[in-house]
Amino acid sequence: MASDVQEPTTTTEPEPSPYGAPSVDVPALSALLDGRYAEIRATVREGLVQYAAVLEDAETMTREEFRERVKDVVVELAATGQTGMGFPEEYGGGGDIGASIAAFETLGYGDLSVLVKVGVQFGLFGGAILQLGTKRHHDAYLAGLVKGEILGCFAMTETGHGSNVQALGTTATYDEATQEFVIQTQSPAATKDYIGNAAKHAQLAAVFAQLVVGGQSHGVHALVVPVRDGDNVLPGVTITDDGPKMGLNGVDNGRIRFDGVRVPREALLDRFAQVTEDGQYVSEIDNANRRFFTMLGTLVQGRVCVGAAGISAAKVAMTIAVEYGLRRRQFEATEEDTESLLLDYGMHQRRLFPLLARTYALHFGQQVLSSRLHDVFSGITTDEVARRQLESRAAGTKALATWHATRTIQECREACGGAGYLSENRFAALKADTDVFTTFEGDNHVLLQLVAKGLLTDYASDFSDLDQFGMVRFVANLAVETVLERSRAHKLLEQLRDVLGGDKWDQDAGLLDPNYHRAMFEFREEHMIGGVARRLKRGIDAGMNPGEVFSRVQDHVVAAARAHVERLVLDAFLDVVAEQPEGELKTVLNLLCDLHALSSIEADRAWFMEHGRLTTQRSKMISREVNNLCRAVRPIAGDLVRAFGIPREMLRAESLLAWGEE
Repeated sequence: MASDVQEPTTTTEPEPSPYGAPSVDVPALSALLDGRYAEIRATVREGLVQYAAVLEDAETMTREEFRERVKDVVVELAATGQTGMGFPEEYGGGGDIGASIAAFETLGYGDLSVLVKVGVQFGLFGGAILQLGTKRHHDAYLAGLVKGEILGCFAMTETGHGSNVQALGTTATYDEATQEFVIQTQSPAATKDYIGNAAKHAQLAAVFAQLVVGGQSHGVHALVVPVRDGDNVLPGVTITDDGPKMGLNGVDNGRIRFDGVRVPREALLDRFAQVTEDGQYVSEIDNANRRFFTMLGTLVQGRVCVGAAGISAAKVAMTIAVEYGLRRRQFEATEEDTESLLLDYGMHQRRLFPLLARTYALHFGQQVLSSRLHDVFSGITTDEVARRQLESRAAGTKALATWHATRTIQECREACGGAGYLSENRFAALKADTDVFTTFEGDNHVLLQLVAKGLLTDYASDFSDLDQFGMVRFVANLAVETVLERSRAHKLLEQLRDVLGGDKWDQDAGLLDPNYHRAMFEFREEHMIGGVARRLKRGIDAGMNPGEVFSRVQDHVVAAARAHVERLVLDAFLDVVAEQPEGELKTVLNLLCDLHALSSIEADRAWFMEHGRLTTQRSKMISREVNNLCRAVRPIAGDLVRAFGIPREMLRAESLLAWGEE
């Protein structure tokens, strides 16, 4: 039987690169990557070198010993000011949110138990005090917290509730007679679980609980609750160890139960709601849902930090794998019987270089996110829509960055063969310690549903009031034409036709045109958003329950949100390229951006072909061009990873990198 499948007609001869023979000014590229906080990043790098031995300690110490070692390092770092840059200067901080993100991101090159312990202490616990508390809380805790003298934990997640924070089972009931809150774990499912710093070191906990005043529940609020006096757990508090984990063994995760623990009325972190002495609940935000989402929105910095840490871990893995590929030889590939370097093989380039380009893309996407976080939390940007867009972008970027870290670390490990399996070469720790990043600060699939909610409701005024069922009803009440106009898919089709010169989708024109890349990403995003809206509306019009409707389209919802964030990342990369003056640096960045865009389109070619945006012939052209781009990257690959500025001591990898010549 004859086959309908066309055989590829591509030649094996490499095509000339449109980039010539690019070269990399490593210091200039490093300066661009480090951005406005280059000096702070340099300080953190120096500190990493000082504590390089921690990487070996993780493998040689017992779990108990390593926990104490990590705690000591965190306290010592606090004394240098590196961990407190985001806190107000009056309490010993640096007064710069952007600087704190840059410092944390750079700290991600080192031991990740130290990183996470820093995140728990200063990002989560400290962030709750700073963002949810008022001056009396700041005066009581911030100075000691910033110095590392007061250690705390962030007690939100429960055994029975993670992402659905509104349904937490812990209660804080106000006793008017004593003007105290009584903290109670109502069931085993309400046990605070997986809480970093809890098992050994926390003296205080920021406890999230249902606030009950006068017999009425006012939803989840946060209170400062003492859990230890020195090393002794306080009465009414039960703390147990979560036990062995896949990684991050320097972080003391534990479970906390409360049995009638009393704290004064002032323990309530009361920036958004107060309880008066006579038991009156007062808040300027009348709507309970909006109040809840406003409180959670102030804690967005944690998601920004986790995404940044994932990108840093990916950079470490990529640096090791590329450097190894520049040293390790395998098989004779010439008549002189000399073995070729691994990085000279097309398949090796294909495995690593698209991931390298994506790492650069995510770095620039993260820079935009960090800048907007700084602007919103520093009061430079004050409008509510910008804050909601920040929350959405933080959720989506965190998802893409941490998934990328997981994929990149695994691919780089495999690219280093058996040597990559040795603990001394860091991959074991990188894999184990970053695996949880995909569920830290929210499961990635749940976070992308948050992104989709914003896209589908266009950040409507009642956005914060909508749970997933409310979102379904909201979208279903829109006219289909409104959804389609919002999606702009028809306009994007015209843009694609303009780039390609008509309807000839198989032409080679525009393959390296950034307008083509942007239009393809935008078309996918907007087509998916419109498709989700139509499916939601059809389900409601057919009389289905909103919950069932949402469940049926959940995969489509996540895909649309992911396409949206992919487009944001590409936009960030394209903007950086456009900002550069003509020269070698712009050429190199353009090369990486082209590789990122085309390899992303190639990876989703099935969708583009299903929706008429790619012909078979043009799909083959894209694959051929990706190969060409990988060959163009090969001579500069070493410089591209060295520009990350990862201290040599952080790579370890002695059996991989301490021999051979490039």
